[in-house]
Amino acid sequence: MPSERSFNPNTTVGTVIVAVVLCLACSLVVSATAVGLRPRIAANKQLKLQRNVLIAAGRWQDGYGAEDVEREFASIEKVLVNLPRRGEDFKAGTPANDLPADYDPRKASKDPALSVEIPAELDLAKIKRREVATPVYLVKEGGKVSLYVLPVYGKGLWSTLYGFVALEADLRTVRGITFYEHGETPGLGGEIENERWKALWPGKVAISEAGEPQIDVIKGRVEAGTPDAE
Repeated sequence: MPSERSFNPNTTVGTVIVAVVLCLACSLVVSATAVGLRPRIAANKQLKLQRNVLIAAGRWQDGYGAEDVEREFASIEKVLVNLPRRGEDFKAGTPANDLPADYDPRKASKDPALSVEIPAELDLAKIKRREVATPVYLVKEGGKVSLYVLPVYGKGLWSTLYGFVALEADLRTVRGITFYEHGETPGLGGEIENERWKALWPGKVAISEAGEPQIDVIKGRVEAGTPDAE
């Protein structure tokens, strides 16, 4: 016969104890798995980013694996570049050597110490704040920079969209564009992933000779013979 002190899982107290033990055990398993997979998750995140840099640069081919990406990236240099800080543009365009090694531009854009507020009249992307520095990828051929791959992001209808745009060595002409993260509606805003739409970008002149952005997205198609075709 069981003693009066035997554990009975069919009581209210017993049910609570079983639930607590199960929760603790599951939490330990999930935590251990997350810690164990952290290096692989970080590696996959880096691989995804590099893949999209190559897509924007026109250097990605279907079937590429990690070794192919590593080979292609041998000629690509990542440089952390200063953006204007709190109205002071003397640092803009120079290497950001004063930032920590683990600097994350996405996290920085939400950190008041590592970001600046964008005036409403200039905030076309509706992001409110931006980071003080951003990574630029320099694609080199024969020791010279042939492409600049720049990160771009801004608000869509339902989400913030993240992508890359590649500019030729003249820093004006688009080589390619890609978006790798968004939550837009398939068939509507989600069409930014459509290969036919992305194929319209190469050759467009996004920056004027004065250094001002001049590209617009319109409804319909621009006729090839019009002055606005480029």
